[in-house]
Amino acid sequence: MMADLFSLDGKVALVTGAARGIGREIAARLAQAGAQVLLSDVEPQLGPEAAAAIAGSAYHNLDVTVQAQWEDIIQTIGDQHGRLDILVNNAGISPAGNIEQSNLDLWRRVQTINVESVFLGCRTALPLMRQSGDGGSIINLSSIQALRPAAELAAYSASKAAVRALTKSVALHAAKDRIRCNSVHPGGVHTRMLDDFAALTGDAEAALVRLNAANPLGRVGRPLDIANGVLYLASDLSAWVTGLELVIDGGSTL
Repeated sequence: MMADLFSLDGKVALVTGAARGIGREIAARLAQAGAQVLLSDVEPQLGPEAAAAIAGSAYHNLDVTVQAQWEDIIQTIGDQHGRLDILVNNAGISPAGNIEQSNLDLWRRVQTINVESVFLGCRTALPLMRQSGDGGSIINLSSIQALRPAAELAAYSASKAAVRALTKSVALHAAKDRIRCNSVHPGGVHTRMLDDFAALTGDAEAALVRLNAANPLGRVGRPLDIANGVLYLASDLSAWVTGLELVIDGGSTL
């Protein structure tokens, strides 16, 4: 009975950055709940492998920084499925660097991938989501760095703060069509990004031990922790929830 509450039967979902890590886990979780899931990424080998491992899914190559590619994939979804109920804007990068270490090229690259992609995704998907008349759910992946910026993640912190604000604006704009827009703010999650960050210390294994110990719940996050939060926001259980900042961090920002 509880599983039925999270049912996504009959719904169509698009997840960006879904070839690995959190994005792949989100795609798998939505598919397990019954959604027809379209994974997208710029990983011509990993993307199809991920889709092959997730029942009820398919892979489409998508550079989230290119408007024409967004238009093509939304057109394809409309032609093949006739609707789009769930959009998860997950694609992003997190290069380290404080304000003096971050040059303009890095700054622009981070804002383009992390912020402009969310702008393009929301803007392009809304007409198709509106078309069904059944409402919909947009879930944008932000970060706890939007709430508690880090000195060594200047460009990334700024980009995720922009996603937080954009989400609220979209939520207000789309509410009249019963399309909800919420942001998810993960803490440290054990993915390749976290491994890369830990490696900067020179001893990645020791850094991960410290990160686990520093969390109030005793461990860093797992991709499934984030995917479960996304499932809630994608499901009808959150039908009266929009503009929310869902923090999933094991209490690290308390």
